[in-house]
Amino acid sequence: MQIHISSNDGVPIYIQIVNQVKHLVASGRLLPGDEIPPIRALAEQLVVNPNTVARAYLELERAGAVIKRHGSGTYISEARAPMAQREKLKILAGRVDALLAEARHLDVDLADVVKMLRERDILMEKEGGRK
Repeated sequence: MQIHISSNDGVPIYIQIVNQVKHLVASGRLLPGDEIPPIRALAEQLVVNPNTVARAYLELERAGAVIKRHGSGTYISEARAPMAQREKLKILAGRVDALLAEARHLDVDLADVVKMLRERDILMEKEGGRK
């Protein structure tokens, strides 16, 4: 499971973990029944406090995205309905906010960012990067 965190974007680390797991589920890269890493293993991989990962897993469990099987691990929920469009847009909004903040920091005009998005979208479509 590939998760990347950033301490510079202002989003709490546990929320970044939650959002990325939800994104992996929504994109089909994590499927119902897939096991996710143990708390300590993911904490070591991300170099964060295990309590941070535990909090993220608790939020995921409350949202119904994962289930804990005591003694055997944490798994993507079988009963998880496809992610609602609202949830998908919420995840993307965080990424858009980070992109806009970075563009402002680099003094890149919004029109240039939009142009780049369109160009990258066309490139991805040509490379077959769309579902």
